[in-house]
Amino acid sequence: MATLEESFEHCRCVARNRARNFYYAFLLLPPDQKLAMCAVYSFMRHADDIGDRIGTPVSSRVIAISNWKDDLEGALKGHYGGNPVLPALHDTVQRYNIPREYFFDLIEGVKSDLSPRQPSSFDDLYSYCYRVASVVGMTCVHIWGYNSPEALRLAEKCGVAFQLTNILRDISEDAQMGRVYLPKEDLERFGVSTEELLTGEPGEHFEELMAFEWNRANLYYSEVEPLLDMVNAPARPALWAMISIYYNILQRIRECRYDVFTHRAALSSLEKTWITLRAFKLRLTGRRPSYLA
Repeated sequence: MATLEESFEHCRCVARNRARNFYYAFLLLPPDQKLAMCAVYSFMRHADDIGDRIGTPVSSRVIAISNWKDDLEGALKGHYGGNPVLPALHDTVQRYNIPREYFFDLIEGVKSDLSPRQPSSFDDLYSYCYRVASVVGMTCVHIWGYNSPEALRLAEKCGVAFQLTNILRDISEDAQMGRVYLPKEDLERFGVSTEELLTGEPGEHFEELMAFEWNRANLYYSEVEPLLDMVNAPARPALWAMISIYYNILQRIRECRYDVFTHRAALSSLEKTWITLRAFKLRLTGRRPSYLA
């Protein structure tokens, strides 16, 4: 069994190698919070990896995610088994008083992807986003500290903003796995068929659908900006960097005229480094620009 120090080091390596967007922001946090974020990320990354084992029978993945849930239950009681992530996760949950149900909600969200079902409505999609993304945002707020109870509600919405961005960016990738996350009611409203998304051959109304979904996501980013003043000051640069990176990915989706089948909206390492440097300036001066600018 890994010692606590070894567990945190393992999680730090996982985050450094796998958290392509988030790790830049982690670097802006105080050391203890950075390690805590790495522990949370590593736990959630492992759950996602189970769900995304394409080629592995669904029945095997169902068993694996059920076992991960059992491992979580054991870890929260101090029984870690052989997984090097779990000692650091348990320490983080205890130290920052993170509600344990967040982690079980995430596992349920991953489990729902094993037998994908297109959401009928945005309410259905919101529930999915809550489980796989909002709980992550609320976990972060517990680690960072906050000065208003409104922070948790806005962190929930921030997670939805991030997940909607992922969904729009990854339409083509998800379709290859038989997954369509855009609600049926939205497709029917704009005269777009599910088959268009699955085959990667969008029709004449696809751009209108995407503009509608883009505006919905963009509105969430506008609504969550006050969260930046609600988390404790040492964490504000990291949160600003996270939101800025994802918000700019959303802008790229529109800049390519919603052509998500031949272009994957992304920021270069240089661009993410520039955002991180601007966030570091925020840490030094206490003054931040709006990421909406």
